Amino acid sequence: MAITTHVSKSVQAAGPAATDKGAMAMVTTLFFMWGFVTCLNDILIPHLKAIFDLNYAEVMLVQFAFFSGYFIFAMPAGKFIEWIGYKRTMVMGLLTMAAGALMFLPAASLPAFAVFLAALIVVAAGMTALQVSANPYVSVLGPPQTASSRLNLTQAFNSLGTTVAPYFGSLLILSTIPKSDAEVRAMSEPALHAYRLHEAATVKFPYVLIAATLVALALVISFYKLPVISTVEDTTHGQDPHFRHPGSIWKQRHLVLGVIGIFLYVGAEVAIGSFLVNYFAEPNIGNMPVKVAATYVSFYWGGAMVGRFIGAAVLQKLRPGSVLGTVAVVAGILVLISMLSYGFTAMWVILLVGLFNSVMFPTIFTLGIAGLGPLTGRGSGLLVMGIVGGAIIPVVQGVIADSIGIHHAFILPVLCYLYIAYYGFRGSRPHTATA
Repeated sequence: MAITTHVSKSVQAAGPAATDKGAMAMVTTLFFMWGFVTCLNDILIPHLKAIFDLNYAEVMLVQFAFFSGYFIFAMPAGKFIEWIGYKRTMVMGLLTMAAGALMFLPAASLPAFAVFLAALIVVAAGMTALQVSANPYVSVLGPPQTASSRLNLTQAFNSLGTTVAPYFGSLLILSTIPKSDAEVRAMSEPALHAYRLHEAATVKFPYVLIAATLVALALVISFYKLPVISTVEDTTHGQDPHFRHPGSIWKQRHLVLGVIGIFLYVGAEVAIGSFLVNYFAEPNIGNMPVKVAATYVSFYWGGAMVGRFIGAAVLQKLRPGSVLGTVAVVAGILVLISMLSYGFTAMWVILLVGLFNSVMFPTIFTLGIAGLGPLTGRGSGLLVMGIVGGAIIPVVQGVIADSIGIHHAFILPVLCYLYIAYYGFRGSRPHTATA
């Protein structure tokens, strides 16, 4: 999947000497928006679980449907970039997300869990187009040696979206107090249908508002004169006189291991975020209503936002791999502490994990495409496909939670962080192949 376009204005082979701040600011709005929409899934999960009387494994199909879109649509999105360019692909992605958001209207009117899942797949298709285009686009909007720093900065605004979303969702989506599982099961069929209609209706207004915002943003992007990129190449080899063509994409060990790293990182981050509301509602943890618990999720994503602003500065001074390995070790230890404790200690310790998650995605991404030269486009597409971990890891954790309880199901993210630590310290070092 070579991600290229033919242009009148292009980035030079050695990379620009300074960051295009105007373009950065405009593209950063996309990071904010997809962070906001993604995090609303964490609010939908307890809401749909209560409405449709689902167990943890079943309700995690929300994340499965959403994040499977990255795997399904990443390669086609790369082809769209070849055909219509980065800017038009971004606009197309925003409009596709808007269409998916509007599908929440029939999903809530039926109401039908399967239609909610279909709507999420459409939203994910649009978001994949944004991810495949915006991440590598940001990496070449300035000097190649500060690519990790730029991605961390834009990801910080992505985290701003995830920080705001839980408050938005708790006020509008979780505006009513759901009935207990026992009460739902005791209802007659007509009463159950009326209850589900009433509860599901709370998603209509927020998702119509989201759709309108996405359409407005698509219009703004379409009229803004973004620099046109002729090819998204990693240009760090321009600083290295010994650079050789990297050869086959599958011979790039650091890239392949990076795809696994993205898979496990996104899986761990999404799994933790998806379970927080129900985790905090547990009697031995927070013992609070789900509407109150939802507001605490903002601290998890807010920590990621703060960490990415810090990371944007730190990664200009320290080796990205060492930073990645260190934060992964700390994140794993924090999850273990939460598993071994109770009450507000367990709550606040796991919320702190968000701070250390912060730099993982952009750092794994830039380490994975380092030194790929003309194969950077394909490498970017493979890394985005790795986001499918957000579909699979939460479902597996849901199965574990149904078997041994939500408290100890967090062992799965711990194992994910162990691998990420290995990738940061050892696996991310490029070994360029010649054939």
